[in-house]
Amino acid sequence: MRILFAAVATCLSTSAFALTPTDVEDAQYAGGELPSGQSGIVVKLQVLLDRSGISPGVIDGYKGGMSESALRGFEAREGLKVDGILDSEVWSILGGQAAAPILMKYTITPEDAADLTDKIPDNVAEKAAMDKLGYTSVTESLAERFHMDEDFLKQLNPESDFAEGATITVVDAGEKMSQEVARIEIRKSDRRAVAFDQDGNMIVNYPVAIGSDQTPSPDGSVEITAIAMDPTYSYRPDVNFTADGVKEDLTLPPGPNGPVGSVWLDLSKPTYGLHGTDTPSELFSAASHGCVRFTNWDIEELAYLVSPGVTVEFVE
Repeated sequence: MRILFAAVATCLSTSAFALTPTDVEDAQYAGGELPSGQSGIVVKLQVLLDRSGISPGVIDGYKGGMSESALRGFEAREGLKVDGILDSEVWSILGGQAAAPILMKYTITPEDAADLTDKIPDNVAEKAAMDKLGYTSVTESLAERFHMDEDFLKQLNPESDFAEGATITVVDAGEKMSQEVARIEIRKSDRRAVAFDQDGNMIVNYPVAIGSDQTPSPDGSVEITAIAMDPTYSYRPDVNFTADGVKEDLTLPPGPNGPVGSVWLDLSKPTYGLHGTDTPSELFSAASHGCVRFTNWDIEELAYLVSPGVTVEFVE
């Protein structure tokens, strides 16, 4: 599968150059193949997809599985040929030529630097002893808020100390979706979660991690039974799996760096749910223990679009 783009001279690989805000804003599609490495045109594509409700996952400027699958999802929603290849029609529908600025300025507030966690331990028992599994830095918190890779956030702001009052450059991923979701499909082969309204129209489309062959995700249809924001996590080795050799039941505290991230959508199949993750960049390279992992920002958006009783269908 390939995605074809063009990039103006400013869209250069980070193997030799650091991507700048100017590289992003000046990038234009004009045909040709997507540049290797990191490029401004991929940042722009990722942001435009995100604004349209088709999540590329972490915005980082690199071509890859999450962004490619997002483009295919956009093509499917718009009734276009689903081939994962950008052309002038797709670019036009995305609004690429006339898009509002991709980046914006943001001033760091006292709240951004408050309530941070010093360090997240690796051991599950040590995590259970903590009060919160929160963000460990201002940059981690802001990167998730603006759907960005933390290193990319730092790259766009090389001179910033990210202290209170500092003005930084971030991507403008647009407003959250607001339509009511009636049904969700977990498309295992695509590693995407697709949500529809009552009339069958696609509303949002997110990258996800699903279960492995050893710990597979469910088959068939289930329902959302409850929605928990900022959830705790019940570690039950006799029911689910054993981690770090710990054999007793534990309750891990809430926080975006917890095992289920910032949201848990409980499913009617016991012990399974849709939830966030503490490692959003690894969605397409990791498998879950059977549940469905989203980026924290995607599952937070979805949580406000669904209600108990919404059907979740697992399809191949």
